[in-house]
Amino acid sequence: MNLTGVGYTLPAVAAVVIVCLVERMVLRTGLFRRPAYWLTMLIVLVFQILVDGFLTKLDAPIVLYNPEHILGLRFPWDIPVEDFLFGFALVTAVLLGWERTLQRQAKVRQ
Repeated sequence: MNLTGVGYTLPAVAAVVIVCLVERMVLRTGLFRRPAYWLTMLIVLVFQILVDGFLTKLDAPIVLYNPEHILGLRFPWDIPVEDFLFGFALVTAVLLGWERTLQRQAKVRQ
């Protein structure tokens, strides 16, 4: 495990923290309290493992990562853990934006 590499790891962790803070402090949509959100994330995770696992398998990679820029933790099927962090942040950010838009539209209709 390479603890000096922050080129991909730091932005991945920062993305998760920022998305969670934006929800908690600014948007307050309640998305994290909904079972449908967590079910959505589970579905995304299954497909991310299938696709990302195929793309990053070390025996025949399609996508390569500079080992100096990742922690080196790969699970399962050689997927860098940073990919899961970015996946969480990106999907959650989109869902938060969608939820916020729906809430604003509902207020306008009232």
